[in-house]
Amino acid sequence: MRVGVLTGGGDCPGLNAVIRGIVRKGVQEYGYDFTGFRDGWRGPLEGDTIQLDIPAVRGILPRGGTILGSSRTNPLKVDNGIRRIKENLEKEEVDALIAIGGEDTLGVAATLSDDYGIPCVGVPKTIDNDLSATDYTFGFDTAVNIATEAIDRLHTTAESHMRVLVVEVMGRHAGWIAIHSGLAGGANVILIPEQPFDVDQVCAWVTSRFKASYAPIVVVSEGAKPKDGDMVLKDGSLDEFGHVRLSGVGEWLSKEIERRTGKEARTTVLGHVQRGGTPSAFDRWLATRFGLHAIDAVREGDFGKMVALRGTDIVRVPIAQATAQLKTVDPKLYKEVGVFFG
Repeated sequence: MRVGVLTGGGDCPGLNAVIRGIVRKGVQEYGYDFTGFRDGWRGPLEGDTIQLDIPAVRGILPRGGTILGSSRTNPLKVDNGIRRIKENLEKEEVDALIAIGGEDTLGVAATLSDDYGIPCVGVPKTIDNDLSATDYTFGFDTAVNIATEAIDRLHTTAESHMRVLVVEVMGRHAGWIAIHSGLAGGANVILIPEQPFDVDQVCAWVTSRFKASYAPIVVVSEGAKPKDGDMVLKDGSLDEFGHVRLSGVGEWLSKEIERRTGKEARTTVLGHVQRGGTPSAFDRWLATRFGLHAIDAVREGDFGKMVALRGTDIVRVPIAQATAQLKTVDPKLYKEVGVFFG
């Protein structure tokens, strides 16, 4: 049996650990052959492949990024995209496909499996941790650790100058990175997409912090928006899955804080730093287990499924179900951490 593997969407720490887990178990225990498709769905669209064997995955466990490359290619919007994928899978003699990705990548896998009979297994990947079918996605823990370390460092420079520091973290529709790193890093304000914020209230919290002779840290998700305004966009362009490119709310908010309070404010946008570098121990552990269980699903012919973490167990859920609804921050959790605001 020959199994295809691809990594799609935004890169994140732990992708290589998944690939390694799939190939090591697939070769050693099942005698499978593996074909890696380059750059997400572009690979099977264009027949761009590399050989995956045990030597190819040796030493990649601690490496960030993905040896296969990634992209946001959407084959469902390409002329004859499905036909081209089928033809290239047949040409490469690929019997099943493991797609490692987030909401968009797995959405394509669900369509291919459920509507076109292409045997697919999904592995959840996103630093945003916003897939509802799994307790955690790999990459999230590393992103939170990176953001927390940045917040820790920013405390000292904020206090040295007694200025406001606004830290913009990733999180398009879900504020998991902001609420985890903000709480762990001792932020004084945390703003998330699920809860539109009142700029006057933010300024009141900032002022309160200065009255206590401390410099405030404001953590804001890139998708957060004010109650009386729209989401702040970097530009109006869309990616291939129809998503607008975010970033800019941090800079906008720091200017508003400075204008309304008279206090000096600066912005730090962490951006793709959160995606880069070596994965944390937890992400290596989770990604490896996902890889081992994904190849088991292929072995058992359990296609159209995604592996997911429930407690400490790895389970399988329909890919379509896993991507149907985003996992967002519960208002109760946001209220819980509000005791530290101001």
